[in-house]
Amino acid sequence: MPPSSEQTGSAPTRTRRRRGDGQWALGYREPLNKNEENKKNDDGLNVRDRIINIYAKAGFDSIDPADLRGRFRWFGLYTQRAPGIDGGRTAVLSPEELDDRYFMMRVRIDGGRLTAAQLRAVAEISRDYARDTADITDRQNIQYHWIRVEDVPAIWEKLESVGLSTTEACGDTPRVVLGCPLAGVAEDEVIDASPQIQQVHDEHIGSPLYSNLPRKFKTSIAGCSVHCVNHEINDVAFVGVRGENGEAGYDLFVGGGLATNPMFAERLGAFVRPDQVSDVWAAVTAVFRDYGFRRLRTRARIKFLIKEWGPEKFREVMEEEYLGHRLPDGPGPQLDDGVRRDHVGVHRQRDGKYYVGFAPKVGRVTGSSLVRVAEIAEAHGSDRIRTTVDQKLVVLDIDGDDTDAITADLEAEGYEVRPSVFRRQTMACTGIEFCKLAIVETKDRGAALIDELEKRLPDFDEPVSINLNGCPNSCARIQVADIGLKGQLVMDEHGEQVEGYQIHLGGGMGLNPAFGKKVRGLKSTADDLPDYIERVLRRFRDQKEEGETFAVWASRAEDEDLK
Repeated sequence: MPPSSEQTGSAPTRTRRRRGDGQWALGYREPLNKNEENKKNDDGLNVRDRIINIYAKAGFDSIDPADLRGRFRWFGLYTQRAPGIDGGRTAVLSPEELDDRYFMMRVRIDGGRLTAAQLRAVAEISRDYARDTADITDRQNIQYHWIRVEDVPAIWEKLESVGLSTTEACGDTPRVVLGCPLAGVAEDEVIDASPQIQQVHDEHIGSPLYSNLPRKFKTSIAGCSVHCVNHEINDVAFVGVRGENGEAGYDLFVGGGLATNPMFAERLGAFVRPDQVSDVWAAVTAVFRDYGFRRLRTRARIKFLIKEWGPEKFREVMEEEYLGHRLPDGPGPQLDDGVRRDHVGVHRQRDGKYYVGFAPKVGRVTGSSLVRVAEIAEAHGSDRIRTTVDQKLVVLDIDGDDTDAITADLEAEGYEVRPSVFRRQTMACTGIEFCKLAIVETKDRGAALIDELEKRLPDFDEPVSINLNGCPNSCARIQVADIGLKGQLVMDEHGEQVEGYQIHLGGGMGLNPAFGKKVRGLKSTADDLPDYIERVLRRFRDQKEEGETFAVWASRAEDEDLK
């Protein structure tokens, strides 16, 4: 037995009690920050009635601050950035000083699925209420700007008349459910996930059971053979696989996410039958709700719970405390490296018809142009349009002898069916034009970068992704891009602070997932960005071995070759 403190004369050792992380299941129910207090005071779902009956009638100045910068998000509404505030003031000014009197509004499009009538409604709202703005996001949503609170009830009425909504498009809620745009039509898909996406939406979205989560919660459900929804970086992902007996079902991943602490999702190793998906989704979400860390917002995503527990404990708690039964073990998905995960171009469907995938620039479109997309789709016999997680659009069900005609019609509207690699694989977040978190501009700069690279490298055809983000939050997935550009202020050659980017190189998913590496001191001003990217792409083309991807080359290249 070790000697006591009395025997040694030393002071008694005190065991430091761990500070509570706000986990409900462990008894920590009292709010530990302002966001949690707001959610305890009133469920975000209740703000809808106040918007309709009070704020839309009395105007912006009538909005309670706790609703304005909190609960409005439960219905897809954020105040947008007031014009004229430069990036150097982003972290200095208060929310009240950054707020404009207009809103960004996000329409959730689960599985990216739209009918022509739905797309027309979305487009007409943009044209009539949002100054013709519309962004296709990398979560398959469509996002407006310049929305007035007075117009929100009319917008909701129009959306709901065609079966769409903004419910839980933002906030500490289950966000839009991602799905493959080719679900049900792809020749090589493992399983059509459309019924499971619909069931999860119908049974759980807008439910008070899941409307107060520790942080946002992102879901994907897909049977896509090229894994276009990027299951590796979602909070929960159901990935199409075939069990040992050939039965089609899903492998379950939990805990992916990017931002300032990127983590890849962990396989739980469980096989989920299609009829079990909704219940398993609810169980995973409830574990997060009850055991998630609510003390610090920066540590509240489910990835931090997975990091602390590990996948084995998470699965055990999910099955024993929430699901009530064990799931069988199952196989992992079939992955490839270097495969393009988008669906751009003209390709055959399983029924003999064709789909046509096409690319706007960095997801920026207009309501007027989307009206034309709906008209073009209908004129060529299609009633099914899809959004993708790469800020693209797809029209399904085109007859083989009509593909040239629809391609010509789309390209006449500025949508490229056969885009350059730069237009195809460059993405950008909202940026400083509208986002209160942003430090630099992204959308216009991304579009200009595409134009410049197409001029400088007209024959470049290697599949290299270039993602621009206006802040560290990685809405445009910079850590898993070949070239990821994180917006920040940098010093130019004259010693002046200007807009620029920290550069991440060689990120990717698939068989060998990796977050892009940062080379010491590797930054670029916005003005120098085309020169830098041209230089590094030329070096890649000169130095790469046969069949070598940019990510593999970047991982072995000397630092000087990456500058």
